Amino acid sequence: MTKTIETVALASWMDAQGLPGAGLPIEQRYLSGGSQNEIYDIGRGDFRAALRIPPKTAPESRDAGIVREWRIIEALGGTDVPHTKAIAVCEDVTVLGRAFYLMGFVDGWSPMDHPQWVEPFTSDKSLRPGLATQLVEGIATLSQVDWRAKGLQDLGRPDGFHERQVDRWSAFLERIKGREIPGFDEASSWLRAHKPLDFVPGLMHGDYQFANVMFAHSAPAQLAAIVDWEMGTIGDPKLDLAWVVQGWPEDTNETGGGLGYVDISGMPGRSTLIEHWSQVAGRQVDDMDYYIVLARWKLAVVLEQGFQRAGDDPKLNAFGDIVLDLMRKAADFAETSTYR
Repeated sequence: MTKTIETVALASWMDAQGLPGAGLPIEQRYLSGGSQNEIYDIGRGDFRAALRIPPKTAPESRDAGIVREWRIIEALGGTDVPHTKAIAVCEDVTVLGRAFYLMGFVDGWSPMDHPQWVEPFTSDKSLRPGLATQLVEGIATLSQVDWRAKGLQDLGRPDGFHERQVDRWSAFLERIKGREIPGFDEASSWLRAHKPLDFVPGLMHGDYQFANVMFAHSAPAQLAAIVDWEMGTIGDPKLDLAWVVQGWPEDTNETGGGLGYVDISGMPGRSTLIEHWSQVAGRQVDDMDYYIVLARWKLAVVLEQGFQRAGDDPKLNAFGDIVLDLMRKAADFAETSTYR
């Protein structure tokens, strides 16, 4: 069954917003989606936009989540952070049944659609390091956004951010877990006993990786947009960096160059990427061991929820082994870390 939206109601709302194409029919095309969000290609005359909306089956809280995402992309206007243009938001759920927003289309490509990359990044490995450095530059730039000046003071609770992490996610795991996860207690204890050297609150993506960015159709590599802001908050931007590098090897060729869904052979190693982020962001990274343990530990807990509700879904069932591997690596890394 093809997914569609009600274009008559959408047209009336767009007219009320003063958007281009008044009186013209709306063309739509379903692009992608899951249990939390759907994206449609919307065309009306010369006007084109992407519409992001929760599916009808998503919990009511996703309506607030959509507005939260909108606030972030709107706040990124005028910054150096590559992002989609904020066009208009609708908080009135009577229009299409859910809150939604329109954003500009990005002239670019997603690594999720091209696991072997696109040319010339496939055949010319000398161009490939730029994909990685552009990836970390995106969050380095994001960390420098003046979120207070952008009116995002209530987007998160930066005070006590690190003090809450273990208690919050441990309680979450206790509610959903159906099995023991070796290494959880050891990594949790280590995290409770360690803290970052400093904490500079900032705007963070929350699920930053190749899966949530787009690149421009050109070489050298250029980040075109950071997308999918449903986990965005005011927290510790250094955790975004750790999310990227927690599974990144020091030698991307020796390990086969895989991150599980993209080929990173020919790209810089973990330490090089961390140092590059440090230079662009202007922040110290001497405490990255703490963040890497936290990223692996937290990601394992997040993915465990998917595994516990997997049913017959092969993708979610695959999370089972990934969770165990992540938690084991979190505990092992904590045990061997010299960070005190």
